[in-house]
Amino acid sequence: MAEKQQRGRAYRIERDSMGELQVPADALWGAQTQRAVQNFPISGRPMPRGFIRALGLIKAAAAEVNAGQGLLPKGVAGAVRAAAMQVVGGQHDAQFPVDIYQTGSGTSSNMNANEVIATLASRAGKAKVHPNDHVNLGQSSNDVIPTAIRVSAQLAVLEDLLPALKHLRKAIDRRGKALAKVVKTGRTHLMDAMPLTFQQEFSAWSAQLASAQARLGDSLKRLRRLPLGGTAIGTGINADPRFGKQAARALSALTKTRFDSADNKFEGLAAQDDAVELSGQLSALAVALMKIANDLRWMNAGPLAGLGEIELPALQPGSSIMPGKVNPVIPEATVMACAQVMGHHTAITVAGQTGNFQLNVTLPLIAANLLESIQLLANVSRLLADSAIAGIKVREDNVRRALDRNPILVTALNPVIGYEKGAAIAKQAYKQNRPVLEVAMEVTGLPETTLRPLLDPALLAKGGIHGKPGGGGG
Repeated sequence: MAEKQQRGRAYRIERDSMGELQVPADALWGAQTQRAVQNFPISGRPMPRGFIRALGLIKAAAAEVNAGQGLLPKGVAGAVRAAAMQVVGGQHDAQFPVDIYQTGSGTSSNMNANEVIATLASRAGKAKVHPNDHVNLGQSSNDVIPTAIRVSAQLAVLEDLLPALKHLRKAIDRRGKALAKVVKTGRTHLMDAMPLTFQQEFSAWSAQLASAQARLGDSLKRLRRLPLGGTAIGTGINADPRFGKQAARALSALTKTRFDSADNKFEGLAAQDDAVELSGQLSALAVALMKIANDLRWMNAGPLAGLGEIELPALQPGSSIMPGKVNPVIPEATVMACAQVMGHHTAITVAGQTGNFQLNVTLPLIAANLLESIQLLANVSRLLADSAIAGIKVREDNVRRALDRNPILVTALNPVIGYEKGAAIAKQAYKQNRPVLEVAMEVTGLPETTLRPLLDPALLAKGGIHGKPGGGGG
């Protein structure tokens, strides 16, 4: 097609059902993509790489199935599949400029993929490949985009997030094991409480992450149900009845990941509850990571006027005006990332119910937010592991000093001397800033040989001497 110049840039004329328009001469896309570029100059952010990869996978699987059913000539199907796999590999990411905030069905992104793949296939093959008739055969944007959401999110969770969580748990468990004998003051309501070991404290973090891993795995059981084959509204018009199941099998083979054909395609188009559920699990994980990050910030606070229990690795100067200040930057970055994930979940929740009858019309937003949340959580999990947890140094002198003067240790004496006398000892020890053991010996008249085992923080961290609980209450 003849090229022309406009304002120093070469362009060509493309045509679609709405008429002619100018497209950059070097663009692989066609008229419909160009209209979307012009119609949606909103955020300047194109759809995520993982989503584009999923579109390529879907188009490759569709070409394979259509060829097997005799609906697409093998030469054309081979060219389409090869072009689609180039998209999967990220060779043409710059050719996907459509903004996240576009038509709610994601039609513009689907046509972007169709046009780019058709151009590549036409150049490589002997026959002209059509974006709609060949690349989009047996499909509609209405089933392709919801399928791309599910495929991209599942792959991101399996390939990025779950391995990152495993890595973080290993770092926590490894550091906890190294600190198994170091006892510290526990805290409830941010106030001194009964003692525990660092390993016990870290074990709660590890257990939170294990629960998150389990919840994510459970959500994937529903996310892997693909509505591909439902086409326009779920009835499967213009698609072979076998297309959905065969395409799911082809996608499973391409990705080495299990995908199933949804039993009810109407649900997969009209409702995005599976994506909302996964987003909820991501938000719950963000809660856990924020809790861990904030615990680290509190424990690191100081070095003199805070808790000062640990030192996190010093990564950068902490102030432009206060020399020598070092801040817990990794936990702070984690908190911000987690806050963003929680915000994404709110948006996805609203988007999930923003559909009428047979189609949700906020699909690109759901896709973009879901993938960004997964990426943020995977990245901060690895950062926490490598740049914070692994390098923790315990300030054992500070920890021991606070532990010896912790008036709450007297709780262990409740079964021996009663609650009221224990409260009096605790108040006196706190007021006089003296070890509980000293005050208890004075008040009770009991010998040190009796009291010391009862007040031994290491034994109390195990639940009390002879396994007796050291009292209750918060």
